[in-house]
Amino acid sequence: MVRPLNIAFVHPDLGIGGAERLVVDAAISLQKRGHRVIIYTMHHDLSHCFAETRDGTLDVRVGGNWLVPRSIGGRFHILCTILRSLMLARQVVNDPEQYDALFVDQLSAPIPLLKYTHAHIFFYCHFPDYLLARRDSLGQKLYRAPFDLLEEFTTGEADEIVVNSRFTQETFRRAFPHLSTIPKVLSPALNFEAYDRPVDSGDPLLRALRTKKRIVLSINRFERKKDIGLALRAFALCLQGNSATGNGVKRAAINNCCLVVAGGWDPRVAENTQYLKELGAQANQLGLRTRTVAPQKANKEALALLPDGAVGAPTILDDDDDDSPTDQLASIDVLFLPSFTENQRAFLLSAARCVVYTPTNEHLGIVPLEAMYMRVPVVAADSGGPRETIQQGKTGYLCEPAEDDFAAAIAKLLSMDDDKWRAMGDAGHDRVKLAFSLDSFGAKLEHLIVGMLQRPTHASVVLGVVITLFIIFAVTLTLLLTWWR
Repeated sequence: MVRPLNIAFVHPDLGIGGAERLVVDAAISLQKRGHRVIIYTMHHDLSHCFAETRDGTLDVRVGGNWLVPRSIGGRFHILCTILRSLMLARQVVNDPEQYDALFVDQLSAPIPLLKYTHAHIFFYCHFPDYLLARRDSLGQKLYRAPFDLLEEFTTGEADEIVVNSRFTQETFRRAFPHLSTIPKVLSPALNFEAYDRPVDSGDPLLRALRTKKRIVLSINRFERKKDIGLALRAFALCLQGNSATGNGVKRAAINNCCLVVAGGWDPRVAENTQYLKELGAQANQLGLRTRTVAPQKANKEALALLPDGAVGAPTILDDDDDDSPTDQLASIDVLFLPSFTENQRAFLLSAARCVVYTPTNEHLGIVPLEAMYMRVPVVAADSGGPRETIQQGKTGYLCEPAEDDFAAAIAKLLSMDDDKWRAMGDAGHDRVKLAFSLDSFGAKLEHLIVGMLQRPTHASVVLGVVITLFIIFAVTLTLLLTWWR
């Protein structure tokens, strides 16, 4: 029997996304196993977060965000994020709470300072940030160099390192050649209870989604690396009846459909606002009729950042006759739904004919697991984590990241016999239920943490000096680059 532990999670931004869902589920799983759990974060918007973080299920504490901005003139995001994380780490260290273990994820920079809590550090690496950053110019390469070294050094200071897939494990090994540690693999899980809840059909926010069309669903953050444009191009080919879809496709099934692009959209993140507008322009160039629905409770500043013509929820068109509701998407090919609610997500997953997951070399991807559990076949790029979750031809299709291949797979699912389609959905549900349950995840996570606690904590000899020198160097470099530009 494991004694109850005090465990703190340290996570940068507790919004809505795959990484945040993992943190929330990991915290809940440990809490259910009798451990005391607290989450520290630099940002927690109650209108843009998972319900468990605002309804009292989890104890969330915010810090590290009062002095350092998110960026300096729209630049130096990583520097500001690291400085903010160090301030958050200082808050954790100064907290009178005594922790047995700290679960740190995404950002390794605060790990050396967190050592002052005398707790063991468990680092969950979603994907090395070193491989996500752009280095298109000499200035960017010089700017990123100290951060890349810092990431490798601080990651190595953790007492236990875990990654989310075998793909990330191999990527980690190549990205950090100076680390002898081979991280263990702990795949994310789903909290089935959250997906088993019935859809609140009386929710007025569902009116914008009401349609008789077959729904092709894309769920992802509005980030360029997610390549949502691939979904637009593939869907356009389906509507055009392109020869790539095959001769056996039923034309009526392809025509009577709509693409819903839903995902995380944060008005504070310039890329989110820019990319949503870019996708709208791309859809228009492809001849697709579009509509963007504003997020619930969006303020005037956020509304101003949406594409022109964005409409508000819940009511889009006149809908007074409940017995014969208006088909909101009758004249729409693509619906953009930024910052959707959990009930909207549940409705879309219950109504979708297929889910299109477009990122290439995604480290894992929680969306395919969500879709399969909800009995929706998935079309995804044949690379990265989806290779480990999707069974080709049984729970979905893995394709080359090209619109022709994606269009063929989407058309196949749209025109598939209902019995075969349901069998594919059932296979996906059974696979996720067997291999990605929260109970199993919680037991494995607890086992890893308890095993870590049996070993001496990995103490850093020069952590104070290194962190101080890094801060001085990074700030000096930032000032020089600002002056040079």
